[in-house]
Amino acid sequence: MIVLGVDPGSQRTGYGAVETDGRRHRLLETGALAPPPRLSLPEKLRAIHDGVRTLIERLHPDALAVEDCFHAQNTRTALVLGHVRGVVLLAGAQAGVPVHEYPPATVKQQVTGHGRAEKQQVAFMVTRLLALPQEREPGDATDALAVALCFAGTQGRELAVAIPGRPR
Repeated sequence: MIVLGVDPGSQRTGYGAVETDGRRHRLLETGALAPPPRLSLPEKLRAIHDGVRTLIERLHPDALAVEDCFHAQNTRTALVLGHVRGVVLLAGAQAGVPVHEYPPATVKQQVTGHGRAEKQQVAFMVTRLLALPQEREPGDATDALAVALCFAGTQGRELAVAIPGRPR
């Protein structure tokens, strides 16, 4: 099965796609959607929505895993992040892709074994779990891969069995 993980952000929305059977994982694609800073918030939201929709159309994921909100000290930051999450969730719903949301602590717990792991520890484990030749740098795309791997670890085995040989 293919899982598209998304780490929402207004400046950079990270994404990472993995193919998994719930035990073994293979990196398909990773990157970040970064609307130009000069755009207004509605234009940035449209760009992020369109980018996620394009990824879904190209990758045909079986599931969309999205990092849930964290508690931001800045209310405006939290509000904007909520808007970004909304357009990501909308893109998944419009495409008919099952959407799963995970709090950051759950992602860290599933990937590293510790819910308060540092970004460097998450990057290290993402590298190991995907058997990548060199360690990934911490960042939006790595966080998105961690969200996809969280889904694979928590629900991937059951769903992979339920949809074997799903036509692409």
